[in-house]
Amino acid sequence: MKIAVPKEIKNNECRVGLTPNSVQYLMEEGHQLYIESNAGINIGFTDEDYINAGAEIIHNKKELFETANIIIKVKEPIPEEFNLFNDSHILFTYLHLAADLKNAQKLAETGVTAIAYETIISESGSMPLLAPMSKIAGQISFVVGSYYLLKPNKGIGTLFGNFDGIEPRIITVIGAGVAGTEAIKKALANNAHVKVIDLSRERLKILKMELGDENIDYIISSKENILDALSVSDLVIGSVYVIGKEAPKVITKDMLSVMKDGSVIVDISIDQGGCIETSRPTTHDKPIFVEDGVIHYCVTNMPGAVPLTATLALNEATLSYISKLANIGSKEALYDNKYLASGLSLSDGKIIHPALKDIL
Repeated sequence: MKIAVPKEIKNNECRVGLTPNSVQYLMEEGHQLYIESNAGINIGFTDEDYINAGAEIIHNKKELFETANIIIKVKEPIPEEFNLFNDSHILFTYLHLAADLKNAQKLAETGVTAIAYETIISESGSMPLLAPMSKIAGQISFVVGSYYLLKPNKGIGTLFGNFDGIEPRIITVIGAGVAGTEAIKKALANNAHVKVIDLSRERLKILKMELGDENIDYIISSKENILDALSVSDLVIGSVYVIGKEAPKVITKDMLSVMKDGSVIVDISIDQGGCIETSRPTTHDKPIFVEDGVIHYCVTNMPGAVPLTATLALNEATLSYISKLANIGSKEALYDNKYLASGLSLSDGKIIHPALKDIL
């Protein structure tokens, strides 16, 4: 197979689809690898590194796509890239199509076979290709939330930590999946009092067995319970995810009225449209906006803030799937492996994934 890795062009996106080590692995399996010039330069992977791993460097993006069978990316293509795709291409990347159905349909019209990292399910029911970035986003959510609570950054002026005679500040985490759990652990490690809100009693029970009950409340999701938590929290982290679908709006605009001026919301779910009604996509260049006195952080590629760590973690998870696609071809691989097939979003000009078809 001819496998190509383009340079990411989304705002402040320095991750790269394949590392030189991954390229070497695929080369040793007999595949041809093509890397767009400077695709990994911002995280220290030079063109020479890729050449030494066996890849060919291509300087023209159009030529790169014309050469390849399989396109390995990190983030969803943006509209200016759509004309590069055709029905001979297999695209493997994060897609998050539910957040932008108009462009999902336009991408489908190119004929590309598109497989989304974020909807692939393992035999255990976990999401192995979403999990690495969810872990990173969960940890970042606490870091950026704490940063924007600082008074010079428009925040209320509070700090999480252990201070004699001072009660811990309160964080609410809505959604106790992979990202939410990482945010919870980070908060507890910094002596915050955490309110965990989730729809699943079973998930809360498992979390309690893992984390105990010191400085943490386990709360079943309801509007009343969310309002109570919002009214006392300095930082609120939304991390709700429904496979392949737009995130439900668990915090509505009117609910912000109970929050303190200068408190912070971090919407990890923004890739899937956001779980807060007032959220709108932001970038690392302009990461926040203020709505009703509440700071909103809604960056759509949070792991892009730590692109080297994120790239290494992503490759660790995706390489075996890429290998399978390359070794036996997309149709055979998708037929042979129902877990890989769970990621199929677009093919032959049509939207395939059941969750996306339900939305449409």
